[in-house]
Amino acid sequence: MPAIAIGRFDGSFSMGSIKSYVAEFISTLLFVFAGVGSAIAYDKVTSDAALDPSGLVAVAICHGFALFVAVSVGANISGGHVNPAVTFGLALGGQITVFTGIF
Repeated sequence: MPAIAIGRFDGSFSMGSIKSYVAEFISTLLFVFAGVGSAIAYDKVTSDAALDPSGLVAVAICHGFALFVAVSVGANISGGHVNPAVTFGLALGGQITVFTGIF
C-alpha cells in the first residue's frame, strides 16, 4: 500500500516544478475558457432562448473536446491533472507529493 508523500517545500520550486505549474495553469485556463465560452456563445446565438436538448449536447461536446485538449497539452509536462480531484487522488496514492499537489 503506497504511503502519502509530503515532500519538501524547497523541492517544490525547482525549474521542472515551476514548468509543470505553468502548464497546469495554461491547460486549466484553456479548459475553462473553451467550456464557458461555448455556453456563452450558445446563449448569444439562440437569442436568450431556453436550453433545448440539442444545445445541451453541443455544450457538453465542447466541454469534452476542451478537456481532451487541456489534458493533451499538459500530459507530457505535468501529467495533465486538470481536475483537482485527480491531483488529490494522486497525492493520496503517493504518486505526487502533497506540496506539489497544493501548488
